[in-house]
Amino acid sequence: MKAIKDSVHGHVRLGDLAAELVDTPAFQRLRHIKQLSTVRLVYPSANHTRFEHSLGVYHLARGAIDGLGLDDDTADHVRAAALLHDVGHGPYGHQTEGIIRRATGRDHDDIAWLLTDADREVCQVLERNGLDPERVASLIAGEGGLGALVSGELDVDRMDYLVRDAHHTGVPYGTVDTGRLVNELRLAGDDRSGRSGGTAGSPPVDPENAELVLAEGNVPTAESLLVARSLMNAVVYRHHVSRVAGAMLERACERYLDRTDTDATDFRRMADHDLLVALREEVPALGERIERRDLYKRAVWVGLEDVPAGTVDAGHGEERAAEREIAAAVGLDRDAVVVDVPSRPGLKESGSTVVVDGVPQRLEDASELVAGLRSAERRRWTLGVYCPAEHVDAVGEAARDALGLRGAGGGART
Repeated sequence: MKAIKDSVHGHVRLGDLAAELVDTPAFQRLRHIKQLSTVRLVYPSANHTRFEHSLGVYHLARGAIDGLGLDDDTADHVRAAALLHDVGHGPYGHQTEGIIRRATGRDHDDIAWLLTDADREVCQVLERNGLDPERVASLIAGEGGLGALVSGELDVDRMDYLVRDAHHTGVPYGTVDTGRLVNELRLAGDDRSGRSGGTAGSPPVDPENAELVLAEGNVPTAESLLVARSLMNAVVYRHHVSRVAGAMLERACERYLDRTDTDATDFRRMADHDLLVALREEVPALGERIERRDLYKRAVWVGLEDVPAGTVDAGHGEERAAEREIAAAVGLDRDAVVVDVPSRPGLKESGSTVVVDGVPQRLEDASELVAGLRSAERRRWTLGVYCPAEHVDAVGEAARDALGLRGAGGGART
């Protein structure tokens, strides 16, 4: 048993298999992928990595497994999945995920290609220790009752990143009682009685077909996770500076892939610093700005009520077409205009399941708080159009015409 000192959880104890997996190149690469990508341009101390986050997820998964009554083989597979859940991330994490998805058809948690390749060291370590790489990959993808522990509404991934991101940014909003959360998780059987195979007097539950739930009396526990996520969205994850930088980064990456021989397979295995150097050299108009934090300003910044439904649901192609139209109207290069239309507001955690009066219920049905938080998410939703400071007024006017916006929101400060 190897112990690693963690800034959030104290000592994280690794079993022999986990220690072997940590030493693989795929896992060590996570030392060079920042957890909060462009958020660190807002919060300077947010320099933690997906390496330490993955150790935290493994730690929380071990705590949850202890209370679920799993057999040793199943427990080993879940622990491995928790540890490896982020090895599929590309550089800058979620900021480049859309690019990688469009090029490969895979999200970061779709990593069967990595775990089932016999030439990959991760696969060799798993098989040498009697684990099925395909089964680990399916758990990471959130499949089955136990997959929800790794990737679902009540997953240990979310529990760790909320408290870790709050710790490293210094904001007080992501605090949740991870100890209670992991200790109160249960597997409910097909009869939806809320009973767990680990509960005295109850029948055994098939973990592959069960549902992950919070035990009786934990509606406030689930609500705390929802509140923490909502506040972190507002203050950290969707901070306007990070959004501007992230949108610029995405455009720069697209230009980089267009202008070089780098394919999507090589791109998604780059580290953060490799990508930043490449962007600075190949797409200097954007890459150098990102490196120096010389970011575009907000020419448009409007809420959901001022955006036509067709624009709210615009896809990648429509966004890029709007950028070209706006840039042409003002006489600018297309790289000088960035249209940023986020996905419709929502809180995935509201679909988590809690046991109320012996019956599993969706949190959205058991809590009056959910409706208020959803309303807050809708109010916070904003569409942005960004450009160099000297063109803010002209770009703002052209963007409102091109996108059919009703509001006059905008501003040159970032």
